[in-house]
Amino acid sequence: MPWVAIVSAAIMWILLLFLFNKETAPKPVVVDPAVVANIGKEWPTVGKSVFASAGCVGCHGAQGQGVVGPKLAGDEKILKDPVYVHTIIVKGKGGMPAFEGKLKDNEIYAVANYVLNSWGNKIDPLLTPAAVAAGQSKVDPAVLKNRSRFVPEDLKLPEIFLATFIMVLLTYGVIGLYSVWAEGMELHPGIHKVRSTPLAVLGMVVTLALTVLFSVLFVHQMVVDYAGWGAREAVMPNVTAEGFYAAMIVLTLALAIGLYKKFFMDGEVLVEDASGEFPW
Repeated sequence: MPWVAIVSAAIMWILLLFLFNKETAPKPVVVDPAVVANIGKEWPTVGKSVFASAGCVGCHGAQGQGVVGPKLAGDEKILKDPVYVHTIIVKGKGGMPAFEGKLKDNEIYAVANYVLNSWGNKIDPLLTPAAVAAGQSKVDPAVLKNRSRFVPEDLKLPEIFLATFIMVLLTYGVIGLYSVWAEGMELHPGIHKVRSTPLAVLGMVVTLALTVLFSVLFVHQMVVDYAGWGAREAVMPNVTAEGFYAAMIVLTLALAIGLYKKFFMDGEVLVEDASGEFPW
């Protein structure tokens, strides 16, 4: 039964991933011929006007030198991935708001190309809807943003149900496997003495050392993320790393407790298990 529960949880986990992929899939890019035709004409004038009127100047500076927001002038990162600029303008990031619905399509491409071709920046060819559509063949930044959180913003009832049921099945299966490993398939009345082995002692020491290591890494990651937030940097906290370290702390502690019960803790059974095995 423990293996049945774990396999069922794995199947449901796959279904949950498909559900999340469907919810976070990027919207298809609509290529408007009129927008494409005017990109080269509009970005020097419309782009500059939008950069000033939309509030970009207040965060990034009139010359892209950076104020509250990051520096844009001479930024190699955005020149290597121009689609990233379009994504950030549309979706927002950190303290920067999303301009989807606030700006027209031609204004978004105009201001994106203005940033990509000003203050020492230069791309050739210009950013177009076709380039954005081609860039979506990669993993969309919005998808990564949702997957990096413990609780995505668009979490709905089906995801909550599946995630909860998966955790119940995994807990049930792991407890069953642990019980068989720690206490055997049958329960016999009496006091059961255990004797630790050098290998068990080594395992306990290594497990506790890993717990301390992951605790230090977790605290360090929290300090780094908090410092970045305090400095108002336009970066998302590394929630994935925080979650990984926290999970490893719990797992290594659970492993240490299991080793202690198996190799260091005497046990006593008062009544024999009539069925010969646990109810798992």
